[in-house]
Amino acid sequence: MAHILKTSWALLLGLCLLMIGNGMQGTLLGIRGEIESFSTLQMSFVISSYFVGFLGGSLVAPRMIRRVGHVRVFSALASLISAAMIFFPTVVDPVAWMLARILIGFCFSAVYVTAESWLNNEATNETRGQALSLYMVVQTSGVVIAQALLLTADPSGYVLFVIPCILVSVAITPILLSISPTPAFETTKPMSLRALFGYSPLGCVGMFLLGGVFAAQFGMAAVYGTQVGLSVPQISAFVSAFFIGAIVLQFPIGWISDRVDRRKLVIVVCCVGVLGALIGTFSGTSFALVTLSAFVLGGASTPLYSLLIAHTNDFLFSEDMAAAAGGLIFLNGLGAIAGPLITGYAMEFIGPIGFFVFSGVLIGLIAIYGVYRSTQREAIPTEDTGSYVAVVPVFRPVAMEVAQEIASEDARDDSSV
Repeated sequence: MAHILKTSWALLLGLCLLMIGNGMQGTLLGIRGEIESFSTLQMSFVISSYFVGFLGGSLVAPRMIRRVGHVRVFSALASLISAAMIFFPTVVDPVAWMLARILIGFCFSAVYVTAESWLNNEATNETRGQALSLYMVVQTSGVVIAQALLLTADPSGYVLFVIPCILVSVAITPILLSISPTPAFETTKPMSLRALFGYSPLGCVGMFLLGGVFAAQFGMAAVYGTQVGLSVPQISAFVSAFFIGAIVLQFPIGWISDRVDRRKLVIVVCCVGVLGALIGTFSGTSFALVTLSAFVLGGASTPLYSLLIAHTNDFLFSEDMAAAAGGLIFLNGLGAIAGPLITGYAMEFIGPIGFFVFSGVLIGLIAIYGVYRSTQREAIPTEDTGSYVAVVPVFRPVAMEVAQEIASEDARDDSSV
């Protein structure tokens, strides 16, 4: 761990600043949209637009990096992010915001791919697992810190848009001045979705449905908060609770997953997530219950992401695990695009509780499908399953492939014992 911090502190610091900036603008737009009298449906399109760009960036970034190099891609796209963030309070129009969000999503996705490849290059075979864990903690912590910074100024002004703009600009400096020579960029050719579904139907369906849950948490949570009359500090705490829950419960669930039938654990974790959604649905005006709901829902959904990947890996040959990463990310991205749109419609027609109802329904569908799949195929003996590797939904292809490679190496080690 000390070696990773010594060689990659600048990169991790820069990534943290990027994530703070991203987390601020995501929540801030939900609050500012209410101030500007945007409808719930309009905000759902604005939120969804980010994930359109994010998915596009994942697909295009590798070609951009190969063509012009890491440094140019990183610098150019980070500059575009700064410009787009200051655009929001300048042009207050839902269509303009949608276009800016597509650009920001595309740029952030490509920047993450670039940074992940750098981090992977800095790590050795012995420290890649530690590097991945640090990366996950930095990403999640950045979002939580971002919520606290929302309390530093009035959301109806310019200052809260200027802060993430500055953070993103500053994030470039330590990375570009401290990183060693840029590595060659290579990613594994993705496995076809048909082949991936054949290996793990539950993994594919679950990743798609989870995309909608994560997108709602990342974008529509602030919209929900404004609709039920939460103050800015309360919205900040509410959004933070999703990510704090993810940090607290990720590793305990991972420990359990290596010791039981993962399909049963998927079902149990989904039931916990549904419980969290039910608490939010019937919380009324209780801020304490709403925050508890967010903690439980976030604490279930993020580990579920890692759990579904581990379950998928159980049915793959070790050499195919990295190739499967691209398909899993793509399915999750498709779900993320649809998630805010459907959440927006639900909140428009049944009220703010549509936010929790939608998440609860999606997680419940994963549980139901998990029960069905349990009747279609025998469980793999626990001693023959691979290792659980903690990952978060913001990972892009490079980090996901690293996680898959770690799982693959663990699988080969286990088979040789």
